[in-house]
Amino acid sequence: MIALIAQYGLLLVFLNVLAAQAGVPVPAVPTLVVAGALAAGDRLPLAGIVAAALVGSLLGDLAWYLAGRRYGAGVMRTLCRISLSPDSCVKQSELRFQRWRGRVLLVAKFVPGLSMLAPPLVGAMGLPPRSFVLLDGLGALLWAGVAIALGYAFAGEVDRVLDAVANAGTVAVEVAAALLAAYVLVKWWRRERLLRSLRMARIGVEELGRAIAAGRAPVVIDVRSAVARQLDDRIIPDALLTDVDGVVQAVVAIPLDRELVVYCNCPNEVSAAHAAQALMTRGYRRVRPLRGGLDAWDAAGYAVQRLVPVQVAGADDPATTTV
Repeated sequence: MIALIAQYGLLLVFLNVLAAQAGVPVPAVPTLVVAGALAAGDRLPLAGIVAAALVGSLLGDLAWYLAGRRYGAGVMRTLCRISLSPDSCVKQSELRFQRWRGRVLLVAKFVPGLSMLAPPLVGAMGLPPRSFVLLDGLGALLWAGVAIALGYAFAGEVDRVLDAVANAGTVAVEVAAALLAAYVLVKWWRRERLLRSLRMARIGVEELGRAIAAGRAPVVIDVRSAVARQLDDRIIPDALLTDVDGVVQAVVAIPLDRELVVYCNCPNEVSAAHAAQALMTRGYRRVRPLRGGLDAWDAAGYAVQRLVPVQVAGADDPATTTV
């Protein structure tokens, strides 16, 4: 690995970081650590390594940021759909965004899964391009600087580890491949177990539409997060707005024999099914997630309302209301 990085130098660092930030499953930190070790031996320029990592990171993140600005919540749903953790990939990013806002870019690269999701999320939420470049650049410098500094400080140890890997030959490659395959298999198994646990009766949009038209509408509950509703301001008319964590408190005044329909806008209705399980534990028995969620409802031509921001005096963030 040292010979490869020494031969192709800064170009390899740039391409590796660019690919990693673009979403290709290739780790960039080991390359940065080795590059730092080479810089300690004056075999690569330290400033050049930092610059290559910074430019590669910014270009990869900028593509996702622009996709978020143009396509909004659709990009987040696509990323969540292909994730091995469909129940948490976007939700955790939204929670961190609520807490950090644009500053989430400063720490995103240190949090597994958040590195790819943060740029499109802040783009969809309207972070100005200048602020994005500044915050993402600082975050990239911090992330790359830590990895390069580790390689620089422990250059001797890095050399010994890589020599041991080289001496192991194909065995080391096979072990690494087996560990990667095992990791993906475990994540896939957890995903499938989660989806099986959430299997329950769903209600179709046509059935819900007929019930509303007949005047026997169930209580419809939107369990998306506040950030998700900012990304996508559509709601089913008269829906009760809450989130998965607050759904039980939101229905305390609703009789246990009422029919409840819970919807979200995520793959496999994962959030809605979690909320439905919580409501069933509370004592509600007539609870069903909406099959296909909000997208299916809108695609079928049923009416939607739009949320508009309302600035509340003394609040840090705008509240929402319906029109």
